[in-house]
Amino acid sequence: MHSALDGMPYAELAISDEVELMNAQLMRCKKRTDTQDMELSMDIMVILQNKEDERNADRAILERLAKKLELQTLAELRAETKAIKKIINERNGQQGDSTKQIIDLLNKFKEIAGVDEKNVLGDVSMPRSLDKCPSLMIPNDFLCPITLEIMTDPVIVASGQTYERRSIQKWLDSGERTCPKTRQPLAHLSLAPNYALKNLILQWCEKNMVELQKREPEPAAEQDDKRKEDIPSLVEGLSSLHPDVQRKAVKKIRMLSKESPENRQLIADNGGIPALIGLLACPDKKVQENTVTSLLNLSIDDKNKVLITRGGAIPLVIEILRNGTPEAQENSAATLFSLSMLDENKAAIGSLGGLAPLVELLRSGSARGKKDAATAIFNLVLTPQNRARATQAGIVPALLRVMDDKGLGMVDEALSIFLLLSSHAACRAEIGTTAFVEKLVRLIKDGTPKNKECALSVLLELGTNSKPLLVHGLRFGLHEDLSKIAKNGTSRAQRKANSLIQLARKC
Repeated sequence: MHSALDGMPYAELAISDEVELMNAQLMRCKKRTDTQDMELSMDIMVILQNKEDERNADRAILERLAKKLELQTLAELRAETKAIKKIINERNGQQGDSTKQIIDLLNKFKEIAGVDEKNVLGDVSMPRSLDKCPSLMIPNDFLCPITLEIMTDPVIVASGQTYERRSIQKWLDSGERTCPKTRQPLAHLSLAPNYALKNLILQWCEKNMVELQKREPEPAAEQDDKRKEDIPSLVEGLSSLHPDVQRKAVKKIRMLSKESPENRQLIADNGGIPALIGLLACPDKKVQENTVTSLLNLSIDDKNKVLITRGGAIPLVIEILRNGTPEAQENSAATLFSLSMLDENKAAIGSLGGLAPLVELLRSGSARGKKDAATAIFNLVLTPQNRARATQAGIVPALLRVMDDKGLGMVDEALSIFLLLSSHAACRAEIGTTAFVEKLVRLIKDGTPKNKECALSVLLELGTNSKPLLVHGLRFGLHEDLSKIAKNGTSRAQRKANSLIQLARKC
């Protein structure tokens, strides 16, 4: 696959940056029988990073990993043990740190499978020289979680995690709005240089005589400067009387606006935001798509959020959300989410009718569209007046459909929105049904730890305002489940379970 993709002109063919990132990862791979999906990669990363307390490794994650890697039966585990022994012999211990991680992970698989056999190496011993040569072991904190290479330009994202700038920028440019490592939604897309870590990496490299990989500039500095010089003429082209000039200009602005903060600043300084807002009403659907995506990229910077809002973009973005292409609708939802990070915009988007098309996207959009819509809706209903608007737009049946669609994996997102809605009297009247309470009970009994935590929070809010609803839920043997969660659940789930137990005693 690497050979086939290598040298492909991604920019000229308008191919997603995700393909280029995948090719960079393939370059570091040897022959494999399977490719890893994102969930598998993230699960492995979470388990391997969990070094502070081995007992805290989430059993559900381990079980999911064991199933995907087909390491559940005694025969499978023993075959893997033999394979690891062979690798250790062949490499002669040259991959000490990673080998130890593999062994630790295999031991965890054996533990959850009930196999009492922890001596993976048997008569194969790790060379002592590895313990005496720490310079051969790169500290995990120095490696980018995406590429697993030493970081040369580490940056911090909104979740507090650190990544190589180039890698996380490609992740964000591909449309992702979550932290790759924690999967948390990112409150903003700004990247802050991690100077402290960069200095530590440089000191470590100097001490251990490790030469950092020299990366080829992307693009070359001369080309980059030339493209920056083109920005004023491109902005001028946005207002051209010739449709072809407009199409080419907005397409290039879209590309440049996602590349760097410097480009976004130059576009804004040269009057690009008013020119782009003027193109939102263009009848050409592709121009609309490129325009709203450009504004999405520009809105990463808080100053640009203000300029976009003052320029009257919100109603035009809402119109594209209603009638644009599928990609334009998704990016319009993401743009509204980005703009709604300013509190004053939450009410504005709601009053201008933004919630109804977001609910429609949640109801009938693609998987990505549903996620973009849910993220935007959650942020908007933080404002009380938008909760009634969302309910009037049909948010409740749309969220119930999302919860029932197991393939989406958006139960927690739906419950988080339900929790906000349930604090509003008018919304609570529609949510507070016995059927919905029974759905919450099923999640409390059989859901994931996060499902249980969210479902308990919603049930507590409903039960506090309506004792009959809580009594109905308790009829399904909920007392025992509450007691278990109060002892063994997440810290938040324990608090909610204890509150429900106290509330139940008053019923």
